[in-house]
Amino acid sequence: MTNVDFPLRVDGRGRTATTSDDDHIRDLIEQVLFTAPGERVNRPTFGSGLLRLVFAPNGDALAAATQLTVQGNLQQWLGDLVQVIDVQVEDVDAELRVAVRYTVRRTQETRVDEFRQAG
Repeated sequence: MTNVDFPLRVDGRGRTATTSDDDHIRDLIEQVLFTAPGERVNRPTFGSGLLRLVFAPNGDALAAATQLTVQGNLQQWLGDLVQVIDVQVEDVDAELRVAVRYTVRRTQETRVDEFRQAG
């Protein structure tokens, strides 16, 4: 199966860029993390709302709630592809860092991917 790369772009041949299965799963996780609920027209609950946290006051309670929310959203939207093991969210200066440890269901391979978003 061919997977369209995210973000959508044109490759060197002038065609829609494609990506491997592993990179496609990483792209899907990134979309869930950085899409705000209500942003997708036909999927109003899609996304985690993580970017709102850049402007929220830091604290242990907020960090714990964020980790649970993000993990729940990843399981809801990508649970058929991955088993989320752990999510770490860190707000450093004006940058949001998220580390997701998960197992790809198809291959049973455990991976850790880090995502960054400047605020």
